[in-house]
This record gives sequence, C-alpha cells and structure tokens, in this order.
Amino acid sequence: MIINKFASSDPFAYPKVASWKVDKDCCSWDGVKCSEVTGHLVELDLTSSCLYGSINSSSSLFHLVHLTWLSLDDNDFNGSKIPSAIKNLSRLSYLSLHYSNFFGQIPSEVLQLSKLETLDTDSNFSMKLQKPSLRSLLEKLTQLKVLCLGYVNISSPIPDILANLSSLIDLSLKGCQLQGEFPVKIFQLPNLQMLSVRSNPNLSGSLPEFQNKSPLEVLRVANTSFSGEIPYSIGNLNSLLILEISSCKFYGLIPPSLGNLTKLTYLYLNDNKLSGELPTAFGNLSSLEQLDLSMNDFSSYDFRSLSWMAKCGKLTFLSLVKTNLHGEIPSWLMSLNTLAQLNLSENELNGPIPSQIRNLTQLNLLALNSNQLQGPFPSALYHL
Repeated sequence: MIINKFASSDPFAYPKVASWKVDKDCCSWDGVKCSEVTGHLVELDLTSSCLYGSINSSSSLFHLVHLTWLSLDDNDFNGSKIPSAIKNLSRLSYLSLHYSNFFGQIPSEVLQLSKLETLDTDSNFSMKLQKPSLRSLLEKLTQLKVLCLGYVNISSPIPDILANLSSLIDLSLKGCQLQGEFPVKIFQLPNLQMLSVRSNPNLSGSLPEFQNKSPLEVLRVANTSFSGEIPYSIGNLNSLLILEISSCKFYGLIPPSLGNLTKLTYLYLNDNKLSGELPTAFGNLSSLEQLDLSMNDFSSYDFRSLSWMAKCGKLTFLSLVKTNLHGEIPSWLMSLNTLAQLNLSENELNGPIPSQIRNLTQLNLLALNSNQLQGPFPSALYHL
C-alpha cells in the first residue's frame, strides 16, 4: 500500500496516514477515534486518504478487533478483493467501501458481521454479489439500516424478505442488473427515507397506493421497466424531495396531487407515455430546482398558458423537449433568472426569440432547435 494523490477523487484529499507518528498516542491520529471508557480504537475514517494498492488478510487493519466503525471510501485498492479477514471485525456496525475500486465477489465472511447497520459498497463497478447472494446477505444482516450496493452485479430478482428489514432507512440498488418484479411491500417499510433502484432495465414494477405519513424523501426508479399509472396517493408523500421516474413505461394523466409535494426539489417525469394536461397545481412546487417533462404525449399547449411555471422561481434546470408546445416563447419565462439549463427543442414554437432572454444571466445551456422560430437572431444572446 502506497500514498498516491491520484487515488482519491476529492480535490481536497490528503494522506491521513502520512501524519501518523509512532511516538504519539494513536488515539490522537487523524481519522482515529478511541473509546473514552476502554481506550480501544473503535472508529477509523480513512475516507479520501490517497491510499493505493492491494489490501489482503495479513493487513494489520484486521487486528483492530474492537472497531465498530470503518470507512475506506474514495481510495484505490487497485482491483483487489475484500479480504476474508474482514470477519475479524465482528463488532462493526458501520462498513463503508464506497468508490474504492474493489473487485470480485463480496466474500461470505461479510455475512458474519451480524451487527452491521450500514453496509455501503456503492460504485465499485467490478464487484458482484452472487455467491453469496443478496438473499443470503439479507437473511444474515437483519439489523441493516443502510444498504447501498449501487453498481454491484447482483443479476437476480429482489427477494421478498427485504421487506422484513423494518429498520431500513436507505436502500440503493441502482445499476445492479436486477431482474423480475420489484416487491411492492418494500415501498411500505416504515422507516424508509431513500429508495433507488434506477438503471435496472430488466426490473419491472409499479407504484403502490402510498399511505399518509410515509417518510420517503428520495424515490428513484428511472431507467427501469416500471409501468402503470402514477397513483393519486403519491400526493401523500409530503416529505419527498426527489422524484425520478423517467425513462420508464408510465402512462395516463399526471395526478394534480403531485402539487401537494411542496418540498420537491427534483422532479423527473421525462421519457414516458404520460398524457393529458399538465396540472396547474405544479405551480405550488416553489422549491423545485430541476424539472424535466420531456418526451411524453401531453396535450398540445400554447406555451404562454403555462404561466404557473413562473412560480417555480428556484429552477436551475428546465427541459420541455417534445412536449407539444406551440406559440411564442412567453415573457414570463424570462423571470426565471436562476435558470442554468433550458431545453425547449423539438416543439412547434414560433415567433422571435425575446430580447428579454438577456435576463437569464445564469444560462450555460440553451436549446431551441427543431422549432419554427422566426425573426432576427437576438443580439441579447451575446450577453449570456
């Protein structure tokens, strides 16, 4: 193991272990925390520590048998495997190996860490969980509150027993090559705040009837085979901050109850088969920062009639590609002066580009292609 400044993605990363001095109490070392009662080393945080090279079972790390908390996030372990000696750290409640270039099968020894409440192996793109399987892991690690396996190759259905983990707060299974039907009972987990199964194109499912007082804050099922209508009861998710259901197979009307979700900051409904009219209740979403309604089958709209969008004064990203817009670019759009990206391409907009577009001083992307715009090219664009 060596120090390599390129082994971490954080531009502010620094090698914590380089500051460790053998003539000082290890409990004073950067990234180390000891128990005030026993003096044992109980927490080790080596996040973004520029560590490079393989790690194996002979590492002195696995002699720290009193550890309850370990983070090796954002280092580069050069395609080595998680050592089987991980089982020595039987007191661990927190284990995070996020984005650290581990390789291969998650070892069965991880299943012996029965006190784990957090397991995060997210963004180790060459890892897999097949033998043992996801089912085996869920049967053994029953105290989990955070399970993040993003981009670990699982290649199986999601077991129904996942719905038994009533303590689960955060579940991320994005890009895991999941198959089959998503167990609907997972949506009903009483403490679940974050759910992401996006980028699993062979995973099917539908949105359930949501209950009042659901704690869900993040719901991402984009790039899956989820289908059906968006239930009216989605308006019960009044803690929701992010709703990402793009590139799925949803159809039908957008329920006006979505306007109840006044905490929403990101709303992605693009690339589905949604139809009908856009609810004016969207004007209640005053916290929205990103809105994408592109590539649906909405009714034809005079763009000027969507003036409720002007109430979304925090928008930085707005995409309305191929949404049957016609008419002129409205003046109210120019009041959204926080916009950084605006995409209105592939519609039937006509008339001039308003000179007031100079008000959108934060723009770094503007797409107006494939419309029927006319008139002189506005010099105001040169001021952006």
